[in-house]
This record gives sequence, structure tokens and C-alpha cells, in this order.
Amino acid sequence: MIKTDILIIGAGPTGLFAVFEAGLLQLKCHIIDTLPQPGGQCAELYPKKPIYDIPGFPEILAGELVDNLMEQIKPFQPGFTLGEQATTIEQKEDGTFVVTTNLGTQHQAPVVAIAGGLGSFEPRKPLLANLAGFEDKGVEYMIKDPEKYCGKRVLLAGGGDSALDWTIFLAEIAKEVTLVHRRNEFRGALDSVEKVQALKDKGKVRLITPAEIVEIGGKDRLEWAVVRRSIDKDSTEDFRLNLDHFIPLFGLSPKLGPIANWGLEIERNAIKVDNTLDYQTCIPGIYAIGDVNTYPGKLKLILCGFHEATLMCHSAYQRIHPNKKYVLKYTTVGGVQGFDGSSKEAPKAVVKAIV
Repeated sequence: MIKTDILIIGAGPTGLFAVFEAGLLQLKCHIIDTLPQPGGQCAELYPKKPIYDIPGFPEILAGELVDNLMEQIKPFQPGFTLGEQATTIEQKEDGTFVVTTNLGTQHQAPVVAIAGGLGSFEPRKPLLANLAGFEDKGVEYMIKDPEKYCGKRVLLAGGGDSALDWTIFLAEIAKEVTLVHRRNEFRGALDSVEKVQALKDKGKVRLITPAEIVEIGGKDRLEWAVVRRSIDKDSTEDFRLNLDHFIPLFGLSPKLGPIANWGLEIERNAIKVDNTLDYQTCIPGIYAIGDVNTYPGKLKLILCGFHEATLMCHSAYQRIHPNKKYVLKYTTVGGVQGFDGSSKEAPKAVVKAIV
């Protein structure tokens, strides 16, 4: 039985940052994740994708963000159960929770924080008859290593942020980049839409809207795709594109998995929490932070997940130590005290007297 103060389910950025905030409160954490390494989607789906909304970093690759978070929590020595899925939860008479994984590993803690992101997920695939035959032979649903597309002819499909962001990124390294979307309007950030339009005007990107992919083909691997473009409401035209890679980016179908059966209040495949108080669920002692939760005004941003993790940890401290009063100290004053007894303190300014 693995015992800890806060059991975190999900090793994405929000779950990792929760370890840091808990560590500042001298609370020990253990993390469960179905993936074989920490980092969640940032590590598994797009480690080389640039992220632009992390404070203090004008731009940082998703994989680098995970590396930085792992370095930040190192002083607090969290435990990890990786490659296993949290399947059942039981509350004991003393109020603590026992969470068991699909491999039978048991964990006990007075507080459980669900930071599972979108949960388990699978890509939404276009309805093409022979699609499966070209998977990993030119058809990919996520970009893990952008360098493999250097000098290649790449066709992307989609109208959200991922499709726009990767179009912008690949335009600098691929031989040809084509973006197809079934509408003239995009669902992504306005700034990204404007950048794609500018790349089109410069001839670096081929933008085809409204259109869709209706056929793909090739011998041993993907070689071509047929694009059907709407001319007006009554007519269309088909044309063939020679290519090396087809990347449909239609989003992910998230599933909560076994967590959906834990007696929590679920709304649209997300866990309802008590708004912005401390992100506690309908079961006292179980919290939900990051993309996995929902409340009025919810924004699914890593930044918001960090904020939610902070408030959750302070609430957890009061639950674990009901008779103790914690006085918030800034890290610039108190430094960072790790469980190894070491302390990193901010350098003190030296003021010289004027003689």
C-alpha cells in the first residue's frame, strides 16, 4: 500500500505543478498516470509544439515545459505510479481514500486530486474507407516529431487551433503545406488565422476552403489525396494532390474512463466542482483540477490549471491539518524548502552605505 498526503491522478502540467504547491506546504504527493512517462498530452501528443501562454515564457515547447516542471518538483521527491490506470476508489472509516489501479496497485491518502486533463482520448478520424490501411504509413493524427516532415509534402485538415498552429510551424520546414477546412471560417485564435492567411499570401501555404478530403491512396504508403472543393451551394470540383503525409486534426474524443463511475457529478464529460472556492467535487476530499473539471466561467488553459492546483493544495492542507493555521509566505522570502532538508533562498540585496 502506497501512502501519501495528496494522491494526484494525472501527470500532466497541472498535476505536476500541484506537487510543487503541495511541497511548499510540506505535503507529500504521489501521482498515478496511464502513460509511461510524466507530462500528459504535452509529452505524449505534441512535445515539440510551441506554447505561447505560459507566464514568463514568450514561447516554450511543450516537452520543455514538462522538463522544467519536473525539475521544479524535484526537491519534493514525489512518487509515481506510471503506466497504470486508476480504476476504483473506496473511502475508509477514517475518511481516507484507497485508489486501486488496473494492475492492482493500491494507494491511500486523505486527499485525492483528479488532474486527468481530457481523460483517456482517441482522435476523431475522417470517414474515409481505406484510412486504417495508411495509418503510420503517411496518415498521422498527431505530431510528435516535426522534424520527420522536413522537405515533405504535408496535407493538414481541420479548423481549430491545432490545425492552424501546425500549419504555421510546418510552413517553415516542409516542402509543401496544404490546409483544408470544410468552412471558410476557422475556430482557432484570430492571431493564428491571420498568420495562416499571411503565409498563404506569401505562397508558403496552400489554403483550400470550403473543402474536404474525399479519397486517399497509394501503393505501399500514402501518395495522394482527392480534395473536393465547394464552388457554390450547387456545385463542387475534385482535384488530386500528391503528398507524403496527411494529418487530420479534428480534435480528440475525451473519455473519463473508470473515474466516471466514482459517484462524482459529471457534466458533458467533465467533473463539476464548487466553482472557484477550492475545486472540490461533490465528495469532500476529492478535488478536480485542470481540463478535467467544469464550473461557470471555466477556461481550459494550462495557466488556469496552475491556479486551480494552488487553491486546491491550500484547501487540502486545511483538511489534512484542521487544527493548524498556515501563514502564506512568499517564496522570495522563505525560499523553497524540500523534503531533503535543503533550502533554496532568494539572494539578498546588498546595500552599501554612502560615505
